[in-house]
Parts: sequence; C-alpha cells; structure tokens
Amino acid sequence: MTNKLRISIKENTALLTIDNPPANTWDLESLNFLEESVKELNNNKEIFSLIITGEGEKFFSAGADLKVFHEGGKDAAEKMTDAFSRAFGALSNFRGFSVAAINGFAMGGGLECALACDVRIAEEQSKLALPEPKVGLLPCGGGTQQLPRLVGEGWAKRIILGGEQIKADLALTIGLIEEMSAPGESLKTAFELVEKANMQSPTSVSACKKLIHEARTSKESYNNEKDPFIKLFDTKDQGEGVAAFLEKREPNWRNA
Repeated sequence: MTNKLRISIKENTALLTIDNPPANTWDLESLNFLEESVKELNNNKEIFSLIITGEGEKFFSAGADLKVFHEGGKDAAEKMTDAFSRAFGALSNFRGFSVAAINGFAMGGGLECALACDVRIAEEQSKLALPEPKVGLLPCGGGTQQLPRLVGEGWAKRIILGGEQIKADLALTIGLIEEMSAPGESLKTAFELVEKANMQSPTSVSACKKLIHEARTSKESYNNEKDPFIKLFDTKDQGEGVAAFLEKREPNWRNA
C-alpha cells in the first residue's frame, strides 16, 4: 500500500492517480504497488478498463527521482530497472483497455508509463520527452522499445538521441498520442473513451489486445534495456550527468 499511487473505481473502470509531489516521480514503492495493483485488477472481473493520470495541473510524471541513482549507485539502478520493467510490463499487459490521461509534463519514466498504455490523451500544454541521455542514462522502462513502434525510428531517435522535447500538437501529428484535449480535460476525455470500450465484450477486448501485442517483433522488450542501463553506472559520464542535474549545472562529458 502507498499514498503515492491512488486507486479508485468507477463502475467498470479503475482510475490510477500518480501522487508523489512535486513532480509525481516514481520510486520502488510506487512501482511495486503499480505492478501489484494491475495484477489485482486483472483478477477483478468487474474491471474492464484502466485510466492512469497525474495529480495536479503541471505533471503527469517526471519519471524516476534521480537522487535514487545518485545516492544508491549501481545497486539502486539494478533494483529500479527491475521495478520499472515489471511495473510497466504489467501495465502493458493489463488484460483490458488502458488509457494514459497526460495532464502535463511526461518525462522519462513518466512518458514510458504512458507508452505502456493502449492509448494516450495529452492536454495541449503537455510536453513529452525521454531525456535520460542528458544525465548519462538511458530509458529503462521500455522507452527505446515502445517509442519506435509508435512514431517510427526517425522520430524515436530525434526524441531519445537528439534530446527533443515534444509538445502535444506535434505528439499528435507523429502518433505519439492519439488525442489532444484542452487543459484540464484529459481525464474527462479518457473516461468518454473508455465508456465506449466498456460497451464491448471484455473477453473479446482481451483476446484482441493479446493478438495485437503478439504482432510485435520482440515480446521481451521490457527486459532488453536492463543490462545496458546498469552498465552505464560503470562510466564516468553517468555519475557526472546525474550530479550535474542535481547541482543545476551543465555536465562536463568525457565520453568515458
């Protein structure tokens, strides 16, 4: 149980709210709770759909708290990447229809959480990015695997390798999100969308979703990022990148 991720039920829909101020970051506690919560929802035959959003008006989620990596080093990195893989893997394989209602910044693990959902709705002020290379890291929650499937290799490289931050209107154009809403309206729009899904047979939806996922080229994509992520903790750039971010300065990259 955690107060960093709240769950409420409305008829046949579960609403998960990331609530870890100030930026709705993920940690081991909230990631483990997400994994267990999705498992429980899968066993609840009354739940057909799932919506995940962020508390407040500014952040959907800013991803992992970098202090965890800065203070815990490689051991913490291994635990966190395992937790990201299990949690977002579980979310991706939720048996019903899942929607991310992106109500602000979705950065790093925040965007990867949204990528694990079936559909993404972002408010027009939202900004989306996978900025891990800016601090000497890489996306470890499925970002390098899921993003190219949605937007193609070129845009995935612009976002990850080029460090590009995407606004909601551009995200809609390139297929990173499926719908853009007015500020404060993403959750309402998400509920309107799942109402349509909930009118369909939940067993049919589950079967269709499984087949769509099986069409992917790699079924173990959430495990592919683990070893490369941990190996970065043997580099000088990783320590410098995280330290520079926390100290609010530009990093001095050594390419080593």
